Order: sequence, then C-alpha cells, then structure tokens
Amino acid sequence: MPAAPDFRAWLDVAVAEAERGRAEGGVPIGAALVGADGAVLGRGRNRRVQDGDPSVHGETAAFRDAGRQRTYRGTTMVTTLSPCWYCSGLVRQFGISRLVIGEARTFHGGHDWLAEHGVEVVVLDDERCVRLMSEFIEQRPELWFEDIGVDGAEDGEGTR
Repeated sequence: MPAAPDFRAWLDVAVAEAERGRAEGGVPIGAALVGADGAVLGRGRNRRVQDGDPSVHGETAAFRDAGRQRTYRGTTMVTTLSPCWYCSGLVRQFGISRLVIGEARTFHGGHDWLAEHGVEVVVLDDERCVRLMSEFIEQRPELWFEDIGVDGAEDGEGTR
C-alpha cells in the first residue's frame, strides 16, 4: 500500500520558494509540482516583479521547471496561495489530479471551480502562508493592488 501523501513536506518546498521570492523583492508565492510517486518534479516562485513578466506565477514557474511530462495524471500542484484563474486553468488544462493550497484567506482564487471539475483540492490553512501574504499586503499594497488585489479579486477574478 502506498504511503499517505506528505502534504506538509511538499508545502515546505513551496514556502521556501515563496520566501526566496520575498527576499528578491517579489510577490511571496511559491509552488511545487509533485509526481505521483511523491517526488518533487519542479519548483518555482512568482517572479513577475523580478523578471518584469506578468506570466511568471509560482505555479507556472514550477510547471515549467518540471519539464515535459508524459502525463500529469496523478501529479499534485502545491501552492502557498489559492491559484488565480490563469493558474487554475493550467491545472485543469494539463489534467493535474490534485491541488494542495497553503492558504485561501488572503485570496480565494479558482480552487472551488477546480474541485467542481474533478480536481482533488486540499486547503491546509497554513499560518506561515497566511503570514507571508498578510505581511506582503501590508508592506507592499501597491504590488498587491497592481496584480493580485485588482478590482474583482473579491470574486476570484483578480490575477496573480
């Protein structure tokens, strides 16, 4: 019988990426793509500020870092923050089976929609993740409102 997934250990990888992003002056969102066997395939962080590229979200960076996979069935996307619609679309488009979210208090993205479409969603409500985003929102509101907290974000329509 396979061992139970270690969501907290996987989240540790994403949190380390988020902390790297924060140290670089960016948005502290990290992610990891984990294989069906539990091995981390890729990791990444939001690099929108660092790279001047609005498409480099934590999830897309982790997905790219994993490289081409034969299939994404059985994989898990782990992210420190509920995914925006862009990243939710990536999960659905490629058939990623599970989404593990560090927190959804500061931003409630597309994870309910993913659950409605067959993706297993686990929200850990991790205090480290809440603290990372809460401090970022307080310290860098201009970046929050530029990208994440745009009009409509209350309805999950914002981007990140």
